[in-house]
Amino acid sequence: MTSSTAPGPGQPVMATLGSDGMARITFGDTVHTLHGGDLQHARNQVVAFLAQQAAQLGHPILAETHDPTGHWQLLIGPDGSVTPTPVASASSTFNSPTEPIATSGSASPDVSHLSPHDASASPTEPIPKTTDRPLADPEIMDPRLQPAEDLSHFAPLTPPSTPSPTAPPLPVIQQPAPLSPAPRRSFLSHEMAEEPANRGWRGALARLGLRMTPGQSERLEREDILAVSKHWVGPRTIAVVNGKGGASKTPTTILLAAVFARNSGSGVLAWDNNQTRGTLGWRTEQANHHSTLLELLPQADYLLSPNARAADLANFVHHQTRDRYDVLRSKPTDLASAQRISARDVDAIHQVAAKYYRIIFIDSGNDESDPMWQRMIDHADQLVVATTTRDDHAEAGALLLEALAQRDEHASQLAASSVVVVNQASPSAKPTELIRVAEGYHHLAREAVIIPYDQAMVDGHLLFGNLQPKTQRAWLAAGAAVARGL
Repeated sequence: MTSSTAPGPGQPVMATLGSDGMARITFGDTVHTLHGGDLQHARNQVVAFLAQQAAQLGHPILAETHDPTGHWQLLIGPDGSVTPTPVASASSTFNSPTEPIATSGSASPDVSHLSPHDASASPTEPIPKTTDRPLADPEIMDPRLQPAEDLSHFAPLTPPSTPSPTAPPLPVIQQPAPLSPAPRRSFLSHEMAEEPANRGWRGALARLGLRMTPGQSERLEREDILAVSKHWVGPRTIAVVNGKGGASKTPTTILLAAVFARNSGSGVLAWDNNQTRGTLGWRTEQANHHSTLLELLPQADYLLSPNARAADLANFVHHQTRDRYDVLRSKPTDLASAQRISARDVDAIHQVAAKYYRIIFIDSGNDESDPMWQRMIDHADQLVVATTTRDDHAEAGALLLEALAQRDEHASQLAASSVVVVNQASPSAKPTELIRVAEGYHHLAREAVIIPYDQAMVDGHLLFGNLQPKTQRAWLAAGAAVARGL
């Protein structure tokens, strides 16, 4: 299992914020990505998250923050207190005395509104993860931090005027002469120039002809797009799992497939590997036929033969014209006994899928003992646990990861590198409930991502383009989390 290491006293925590509410916090060996509505919301979330962590650790946390308006250091105590500190204290311990921030032409910033947190107050939306855990959360302000306008009064830190003591000179070591001259740089070598900004005021100025680099939030989004646009050597299989029905496995399968297909081109398959009534076909576009995996199986040998053509597969899969991936349906109109297939059948279908597709998402059933389910795990390169804030959904997913960790080496690796997608299935679900579920997977999974509630995800055909912009951004972050594990 993977785990993260919290920063020790005196070790600064890095936080980078964008103007649109995107924030990325490096906490020990863990990275948390938060999504909000604007820069002020991101500041609130960062402060609330670090205050919560300071309370758990029992000592203050030194935070170095970077946003479009400047660079600061803040000492955040376990009681929620926020104290500006000079840059020079970054290497000092938390027990060392601190001085107020020196700002040019102004008094120290006002942090009085950030009063000690009530023990019953709800935190904002951080998501712990190891290695690089993004958090895509609904746009919800923490009531503990309202009003939060005073955070915008923070001015960039300036280095202290007192020079540091002069260190003794280091000994000069004579380096041997190079054995051969440095290699000549090719005239054809060119560094890839950064694309100008296309979002917000920076994008507006860029369209007017001014050379403007993108802001931090736009850069983070571009990083996520680049992650899901990658073409790996050989196919990759992602299994979407949870032993409870209604845990959002099918929406997670559909929208992750859409994210990869829309950004990296064709070659993405969503496969309904359900031994009962899989609803993947009900929530996606149907082609001009009614074929399912039951019709594909008898043709597997031909599709694997040298004579088969890629276009032949169109007889069995259902292309999603707007989201650009294909769907291999089960047959939910039949009884489970009529559509159960063997582990060998799963092997055959996977062989066909791996021949014609780069990325294979498998929507699974609820019976973790079924040969279909077990064989899917054997073929998986990445595991995605879909859940909601319901306790039974969250517990079922956690128990599944714990069981897989004991199954065999391959399953254990899948569990340790898994991605958890926490869907806010109900608009009444509180941010604290989302955080609680994500925190519960902290030592079980590699990353956890929160998806905000969106009415377009509730019923009917599920299309990426129908989602709200913040929901689209959250699913992109989820896709990037998956891509980092492939």
